[in-house]
Amino acid sequence: MSKTVRTVISPGRYVQGKGAIHTTGEYLAQLGSNPLFVADDLVWGLVGHDVETSLKNAELPVQRETFRGVPSSKEVDRLVEVIRTTGADIAVAVGGGSAIDAVKAAGHLSGIRWANVPTVASTDAPCSALSVIYTEDGEFEEYRFFPRNPDLVLVDSQVVANAPVSLLVAGVGDALATWLEARATARSSSRTMAGGLPTLTGTALAELSWQVLWDNALPAIDAVRDHQVTPAVEKVIEANTLLSGLGFESGGLAAAHAIHNGLTAVGATHGLAHGQKVNIGSVAQLVMEGAPTSDIREFIEFTTRVGLPNTLTEVGLRADDLDSLRIVADAATVPGETIHSMPFEVASDDVVSALASIERFAVQVRADAGLPAPVPYVAGH
Repeated sequence: MSKTVRTVISPGRYVQGKGAIHTTGEYLAQLGSNPLFVADDLVWGLVGHDVETSLKNAELPVQRETFRGVPSSKEVDRLVEVIRTTGADIAVAVGGGSAIDAVKAAGHLSGIRWANVPTVASTDAPCSALSVIYTEDGEFEEYRFFPRNPDLVLVDSQVVANAPVSLLVAGVGDALATWLEARATARSSSRTMAGGLPTLTGTALAELSWQVLWDNALPAIDAVRDHQVTPAVEKVIEANTLLSGLGFESGGLAAAHAIHNGLTAVGATHGLAHGQKVNIGSVAQLVMEGAPTSDIREFIEFTTRVGLPNTLTEVGLRADDLDSLRIVADAATVPGETIHSMPFEVASDDVVSALASIERFAVQVRADAGLPAPVPYVAGH
């Protein structure tokens, strides 16, 4: 692609609202006649009945394959074989980002259409034309890019509000990075995940995502603690899913997500949600940018109130464990990683310094604001 081409990409249709799950069959009938649903047993136990009812109403068959938990190459290849043997013409992921990434990759390899029914608003995976593939052990392996986005993304707000509030919080962490990274990508005129330079549209949607979250995240999180859907909840679901999805893909990724990928290389961080690790990357990116101290202070105060980690302690690391920080930094700065979209050169040493410097500053900011001290994270084995 020409170095001067700008592009924006998006799903074919985005549907969101309370009770949207009951329209699944209606929308899928526009795409094909033989859907294959991929969901784990927990998710299917929560929404399977509603999905089946909507399929019967649309005169579509019900077929479900159990998702096995990690979007690895092996799981993707297994799903491709299931699609082949069932003759499915639409692959439908129901669940979180892992199931969605596995189904997007399998749908693409199978040459059929694919749709996503996210049951949480914990990542911006549902709308994008890429999958994050992990090893069987949960370490980042690669991004896989597809020539198109999902044909349909359908989000039932009540289903999202019924899920644990920690998942919505993680989604806010993932989405807050969108504007920080899109802003950096625009400054450096780097290529985005959409394969061209950022458009005004992609960058503006990333900024809108940021504004919506600062205005609505705290009341939305409180509402979801009681499983209620309010206008603030609807706005945060849209910001986490659609605005952040379009914003990261067509606006660009930079340091925050690269540092997330680096964090997956250290066992101490395993078990944390994607958005929790991304938030550490956001703080580190602000530090590396030399952002105004007031901006970093505000970000730490806000994300503490949201319930996101902004210290190494909260992701199982220590400022004096330079060996672990070096592993993170080396993985975050490999050639081709998105950290090279920053508007300046970033070396592994810069990442180590930024990560090590967060702890003392964040702890002090939290104390000054009367906010809780960090609680150490211990990876469960």
